[in-house]
Amino acid sequence: MRASVIDSRPQVGVHPAPSLVNSKARKVVPSRLLQRQTMSIVQAATQQTEASEKKLWGGRFTGKTDPLMEKFNESLPFDKRMWAEDIRGSQAYAKALAKAGILTNDEAKTIVDGLSKVAEEWQAGVFVIKQGDEDIHTANERRLTELVGAVGGKLHTGRSRNDQVATDTRLWLHGQMIVIRQALHELIRVAGDRAEAEADVLMPGFTHLQPAMTVRWSHWIMCHASSWQRDDMRLRDLLPRIATLPLGSGALAGNPFGVDRQFIAKELGMEGGVCPNSMDAVSDRDYVLEVVFFSAVLLTHLSRWAEDLIIYSSGQFGFVQCSDAYATGSSLMPQKKNPDALELIRGKAGRVQGNLAGVLAVVKGTPTTYNKDFQECWEMMYDTVDTVYDCVRIATGVMSTLSIRPDRMMKGLSADMLATDLAEYLVRKGVPFRETHHISGSAVRMAETRGCALSDLTVKDLQSIHPLFSDDVVQVWDFNRSAEMRDTEGGASKRSVLEQVAKMRKYMAAEAIKH
Repeated sequence: MRASVIDSRPQVGVHPAPSLVNSKARKVVPSRLLQRQTMSIVQAATQQTEASEKKLWGGRFTGKTDPLMEKFNESLPFDKRMWAEDIRGSQAYAKALAKAGILTNDEAKTIVDGLSKVAEEWQAGVFVIKQGDEDIHTANERRLTELVGAVGGKLHTGRSRNDQVATDTRLWLHGQMIVIRQALHELIRVAGDRAEAEADVLMPGFTHLQPAMTVRWSHWIMCHASSWQRDDMRLRDLLPRIATLPLGSGALAGNPFGVDRQFIAKELGMEGGVCPNSMDAVSDRDYVLEVVFFSAVLLTHLSRWAEDLIIYSSGQFGFVQCSDAYATGSSLMPQKKNPDALELIRGKAGRVQGNLAGVLAVVKGTPTTYNKDFQECWEMMYDTVDTVYDCVRIATGVMSTLSIRPDRMMKGLSADMLATDLAEYLVRKGVPFRETHHISGSAVRMAETRGCALSDLTVKDLQSIHPLFSDDVVQVWDFNRSAEMRDTEGGASKRSVLEQVAKMRKYMAAEAIKH
């Protein structure tokens, strides 16, 4: 930190106080006034020293921090969310210091017990934040020292806030990702249960938002469940990289007191072990970037799911209806029922994508090891975690309470959606598909010219296009048969859809999270 303005305030033993001498008359100021002014100078210096002593880094500085800078610099208003993780990390570090012989066992116990009391205050909502508590680390250490005395000052031996904040953040993120993964599993479970229960319901499938082919409602559900499964896989693979220990790296060069980092990792349940390089440990913010990226992809998937349902719930479609719990009305139009929950999920996906761009922009220009820029990632990180959890929970509520209209879905099916089936009819009679595609297209054109449905064409009409059409062609106009013909793995047949549900349940059983 550079001083850009020379501090002109009097400092004891360095500068004489100009006010103590009358420069015009050169007379000595009366002793009582001299005493008062001297006392005020000493008090100012004492207050200045006390202000510095409140900060973990105060010894280097003599000037007071600009109040605006205090606010600009502080992170406690948002990083206090990590109070529990900060205490856990400090307790593990105190034990490691004892193991290294820096603390006695009694000192370590005093610190660990004192930190537990600090935790109780946070838990009860009675922790008092004081001026000078610029971040959660400062606040907890200050309160610890108030409770246990000078021994609390030994806790920070060999530790920097650089490795401390990285440890706290990793612990906090890991815990939050476990909670989000549990919520995601519930959403996938609800989707699978619903797909199994409604496997007989047919609906139109779309490409380019145009009616395309016959599918099952349950096939559509499992389409989105499959994307959520990939999200779960991404999160599963990410967890060990989050749970990797930076503590013991110091400011950047490592710990000079031989603390056992593997011991700390085990104490904190860090499944990824320890960060292999101390400079990288305090520099790395990949775990934040990856969490926000995972969240952005998950919300992109939820947004596409929500968009489908917004369309399907519109008056022109009427396939589904959101329950009253997840919809609102219009202040002007009494008939309206708006899918606000789905629209908010769609909107919040953009918000999290913005957070991803934000954290990438913050990190990209930082030189190696710790930089204060990193603090700007935290609010976007917290917002992302809160938003993705809320969206997953809301999506689960919508999915579990949504009502469907099978009759409207059937009305959405039309004979022209069976044009591919008509082409495949001739394929089964040995005609090359490229040829049958054109033949079916000619039949579609004939129906359009006559202003009738494709299924209204007679066998004679079809034979005028190709001689291999026969009476059994009427089987093509069965929508359920069309879906059942797609009986390959992952297809739209009922058997295939139920197989997809069974596979998903098997995956979920294997990935069950232990509480």
